[in-house]
Amino acid sequence: MQAAIINSNSKADLNLLLEIAKKLNINAKLLSETDIEEIGLLNAIKQGRTGEFVDTEQFLKKLRE
Repeated sequence: MQAAIINSNSKADLNLLLEIAKKLNINAKLLSETDIEEIGLLNAIKQGRTGEFVDTEQFLKKLRE
């Protein structure tokens, strides 16, 4: 599966693209601002995961400095 993200300030242009996608039997969906933010947050979480555990005491000590 492949995906494409298209961003436009024109609602009419986006609706036209969605119509074309529908005629080509391509699944398409408009994303809300909340959807976009959640995707960004998910990507940030995935990039931040190291698989290593952090010492809680040392972490809190650093935050207090």
